[in-house]
Amino acid sequence: MILALRYKELYSGGGGGNDSVPFEIDGYLTQIDTGVIDADYMNSRFEKFLKSLKTGDSAQVQATLDELHKSFASLTQQEQKYASIFLHDVQSGNVEVTPDKTLRDYITEYQFTAKDGEIQKLVLLLGLDETKLRAMMNTGVTEANINEYGRFDTLKGSVDASKAKAYFEGLEGKSLPPFRVNIKAHQLLQEFIIKGGFEL
Repeated sequence: MILALRYKELYSGGGGGNDSVPFEIDGYLTQIDTGVIDADYMNSRFEKFLKSLKTGDSAQVQATLDELHKSFASLTQQEQKYASIFLHDVQSGNVEVTPDKTLRDYITEYQFTAKDGEIQKLVLLLGLDETKLRAMMNTGVTEANINEYGRFDTLKGSVDASKAKAYFEGLEGKSLPPFRVNIKAHQLLQEFIIKGGFEL
């Protein structure tokens, strides 16, 4: 499962337009459903890690943490990132773990919270319409159809010109004419929507 997931990631990010696999391998490997993750195993390692935290034995904590990290190989890179952040918060005592939630539940929560934070930050920086932004991001738009029915133009029209000017001038460290601010706002919004958000 882990190898199949890594293999799919190798050629899914391509750009050459060729859907064929880069190396000739047994067909069943590319047909494995990598969306099904052994959550029970990962969760059992997580529970073992939590128990070791209570003992206070740093060597045991590190050993169980290493075991847990090995089970992360079946997660996507983004999921691994948030899993690691969550585990750091657990070790620091910044989050209280409840028995009714699995490790997967926490990873999903952390991803959602991070995505929500990225959206709110962009809304704050550019003063744009949050509802319109979220609606566009939830429809899975591409560069080709981003302005269908003029929805991208409508979203750009909700940008607060003074806030956008202050934000981009702060980044550039110099005064920018309005047309340059508009170009930068267009590029940032388009990239943010197509990529599904990112840290600003």
